Amino acid sequence: MYFTDRGIEELVDRRSGEEVSIDWLAERLREFVDLNPEFETPVERLATWLARLDDDD
Repeated sequence: MYFTDRGIEELVDRRSGEEVSIDWLAERLREFVDLNPEFETPVERLATWLARLDDDD
């Protein structure tokens, strides 16, 4: 198990019954980067990966 799995598991445990919009998620990611600028690159990579999931390679 990766260290990040704990956070992912907590997210699922606490929020699994909720539905969120992409706009809400984008705003939370921006807020997180504003508070933690050292994570700008990983958040950018995650957002780009999520945006391109359906792209054919």
